[in-house]
Amino acid sequence: QVQLVESGGGLVQAGGSLRLSCAASGRTFSSYAMGWLRQAPGNEREFVAAISWSGGSTMYADSVRGRFTISRDNAKNTVYLQMNALKPEDTAVYYCATPAEAFYSGAYAPSDYDYWGQGTQVTVSS
Repeated sequence: QVQLVESGGGLVQAGGSLRLSCAASGRTFSSYAMGWLRQAPGNEREFVAAISWSGGSTMYADSVRGRFTISRDNAKNTVYLQMNALKPEDTAVYYCATPAEAFYSGAYAPSDYDYWGQGTQVTVSS
């Protein structure tokens, strides 16, 4: 059974930084792409960033490109999201997610993901 557990959320002032972590278990971590998505109150869940199974390819939403960095450590079964220059509009619940299919590429929409963590709240004050 695939389990994803996020951590690292919190309250930060605009311009600050946070690092989210997601620990995965239940299957061979290094065979699967990973992603971060978020959902703000009243909004639909949206794609933030994704990383390929090897870590060699990444993709970002336009709204976070240049400020956020996704990375993974396959030895630790963990994916990270480094968030810099945070803005109040980044406030949301952030979810770690992964597709069911191994070596899946192009997971850029919430519908591409099959397993989800419980989410971690990120609040950016102005």
